[in-house]
Amino acid sequence: MHFYNLLNEIDDNIDLFIDMDGVISSYDFGKPLDFKNKRPLTTNINTLRKISEMNNVNLYILSVCRKDNEIEIKNNWLDKFAPFFEKDKRFVLSKETYTGVTSAELKLMFLKKYNTNNRIILVDDDNNVLKTISKSIDNIQLYQDSELID
Repeated sequence: MHFYNLLNEIDDNIDLFIDMDGVISSYDFGKPLDFKNKRPLTTNINTLRKISEMNNVNLYILSVCRKDNEIEIKNNWLDKFAPFFEKDKRFVLSKETYTGVTSAELKLMFLKKYNTNNRIILVDDDNNVLKTISKSIDNIQLYQDSELID
């Protein structure tokens, strides 16, 4: 478990933010966004389940959806497939609420406002998100979702 071992070597407290689409659930650009029927990526989910048991890691979801009603759908999916993500540590942001803002900008705005003394780590599959955040926030570690897979 490469990513687990990587985190295990960090002595600091960690706030670990995980994207959903393409990281813990399947994401097919050619299909409609039907989150109720998204396939869970069990290898990544199992890795994160083990990470959730680490004493120095606070595990969060940081995901974006198109419509406000999809927030509940994503939370229901998490309840079913990844319930170890605590309800108060799920941040699903809707583009309907933040009109005209890209997913990358929305995540950047959230992380800039997030206040902690802990080390912040984000795992995402969207290179645009990672690139946007890397240009604007210095004290964050960014990982592509492939780091979760051994």
